Amino acid sequence: MTRTKTLRAAALPAALLGTVALALTGCTTNAADAESSTSAPKADSTRITLTYDGGLLVLDRDLQVVADDAIDGFTRVNPAGDGRHVLVTVPEGFRVLDTAADPALTDAVFPADTGGHAVVHGDRTALFADGTGDVTTFDNTDLDGDALPDARTTESEAAHHGVAIELEDGTLLTTIGTEESRSGVRALDADGEELTRSESCPDVHGEGAVQDEVAVFGCTDGALVYADGAFEKLDAPTEYGRTGNLFTTDTSSVAVGDYNDDPDSEGYLLDQIALIDAASGKYTVADLPDGVGFTFRDLARGPGDEAVVLGDDGALHTFDETSGEQLDSFPVIDAWEGPAEWQDAHPAVKVADDIAYVTDPAERKVHAVDLTTGKVVASSDALPGVPNEIAVA
Repeated sequence: MTRTKTLRAAALPAALLGTVALALTGCTTNAADAESSTSAPKADSTRITLTYDGGLLVLDRDLQVVADDAIDGFTRVNPAGDGRHVLVTVPEGFRVLDTAADPALTDAVFPADTGGHAVVHGDRTALFADGTGDVTTFDNTDLDGDALPDARTTESEAAHHGVAIELEDGTLLTTIGTEESRSGVRALDADGEELTRSESCPDVHGEGAVQDEVAVFGCTDGALVYADGAFEKLDAPTEYGRTGNLFTTDTSSVAVGDYNDDPDSEGYLLDQIALIDAASGKYTVADLPDGVGFTFRDLARGPGDEAVVLGDDGALHTFDETSGEQLDSFPVIDAWEGPAEWQDAHPAVKVADDIAYVTDPAERKVHAVDLTTGKVVASSDALPGVPNEIAVA
């Protein structure tokens, strides 16, 4: 049995909040859970959170800076899931940023030793602490001010860089691993009792829930699918075929992920995407245009469930999520080079409804692109620092 505990986490005093901890490279959440704008950035509530070296910015729908808070070092930001709050990784855990009318960092912190991934699925958010393996889950609609909502903490068998997702029926899917390696995923019921597990997903990394609430996890040799209470392994088309980040929606059975078929590759640029159909079991790999690469920050889903890739040629490329056929290409920023380290600032894309938000570190800007027309509909002024991480709420 896995021990779980339900608690009301107390907000930490502001005096305890300091420099930001380094978290490992991120998986993504279900694209359908991201709060967003419409076909142009019209929704007054739309907020874009950006990090830069020494600070944290909040931009409004017109991409104008409405808040600038000092934060030391590299940090990560993830939507909390309620369309208003963002989770900021700090040494004590996940600090809550309120992006509403007067954006501000609250004193509310979900405690975590080396906070890693934050995964939203519906009204539930799962936070993984790499330093302990603890998973904290909560109802994101209960976030309010400096007080944290009731939360449930589930322990892993060992500390590791992991990820978890909670399904609507209370099933918690959480990775299996140690500090040295990761092997698979286990399913726990609401009481923490293990229902089933699979250890056929080496170096598991990346997760999401597709149509009909089927969960998909990335492996170095394919993908692991959880449906109807059981795991199924889908093999990659190559012996080594790593997918480390997955992008899903609740209107498509296809999970879109990055793909690497070379275990000896160097650097962070990739040139293929995986299209994993959890309903049919079909696993397709699509190539980007010749000479075009991208990183884990440059993949998203569009308004028609298409795959959206920000290439190092500076263009947004869209692909049919079933066939892998390229649909369109829109130039947005100048060509760029891959980062020396994954934490280094480099262009990134986040999509909310019809709008793709593209960071432009070279110009210290962010742009809003209407994916239905390919037009840049808004651009920020030069920002106080080089934009790095981005979250939309």
